[in-house]
Amino acid sequence: MTKTVSWVRLAAAAAAAVLVLAACPRPGIAQDYPKQVIRLILPTPPGGMADLLGRIIAQKVSENTKSTMIAENKTGAAGLIAADMVAHSPPDGYTLFLGYHSTQSILHLITAKMTYDPVKDFAPVIYVAIAPNVLIINPSVPAKTVAELIAYAKANPGKLTYASQGKGTTGHLGGEMFAQATGIDITHVPYRGAAPALNDLIGGQVSMMFDIVPLAREHIAAGNVRALAVTSPQRSPVLPNVPTTTELGLPEVQGGAWWGVFAPAGTPRPIIDWLNTEVRKAFATPEVRDRLTEQGLTFALGTPEQLAEHVKKETERWGAVIQKAGIKPE
Repeated sequence: MTKTVSWVRLAAAAAAAVLVLAACPRPGIAQDYPKQVIRLILPTPPGGMADLLGRIIAQKVSENTKSTMIAENKTGAAGLIAADMVAHSPPDGYTLFLGYHSTQSILHLITAKMTYDPVKDFAPVIYVAIAPNVLIINPSVPAKTVAELIAYAKANPGKLTYASQGKGTTGHLGGEMFAQATGIDITHVPYRGAAPALNDLIGGQVSMMFDIVPLAREHIAAGNVRALAVTSPQRSPVLPNVPTTTELGLPEVQGGAWWGVFAPAGTPRPIIDWLNTEVRKAFATPEVRDRLTEQGLTFALGTPEQLAEHVKKETERWGAVIQKAGIKPE
């Protein structure tokens, strides 16, 4: 009887030890990673800023670690398809997502049927880059400053139109935010992407637009459009003569595009930390940083917690604009 009890106690203790070990992260998990190809899923087509950033990350991580990371474009539904795919992938660090403002902070506020939760289904890895919006107008609009634009809009209610890259983009919501902050009446004209919207702005079919600095800067330099303000706390290094909305007394008018790396929820923290370190290294070389800074990008490259906080603040910012504008989920 005593032997039986001893064996029962020993078996119970062994089972408890197994449970404790299973519940604790394995110290060597990051040392064993990666063993296979890492896929970084990009939610937009080739040629855009997400594509550029994603391919730099994949190339540099592969070079620096002698592992293989590849960037894959998976487009459709404004990024929802790519986000859903990664959200429901195994949390093993081999399928990652280059999420951005739309997929992580806006779409779930304007889309009735979501297939993923931007917070619960993702583990933040690193906040990569920011591209602020710049308020640009067609040169035929009789305004050289934001104050003159506001005065003109109030004297001609409903006459000004603003183009956007589509419903729910920061160009759309930036215009709503600007109208709410200034009390002006401007009409939204949505397009299917930035290129056709910018083309019609240059052609004079619309009056104004909020576009990201990297896409607008060459047209500003050429005189095709007039830049009135950058929607960021600090001036853009590539548009040093353009004041910020904060300088102009509109600190609440902020926003633009941003990108961050996310993994499926439940990915072990040692893998998250490994990825955070390696993505940070990808942007450490002067040639990479200079190349992107010259296009109007700035870098965050902080901790996973800082990316999580950024997502939260962006969701609150755009959520307030959406609610006040009466934009309903579709």
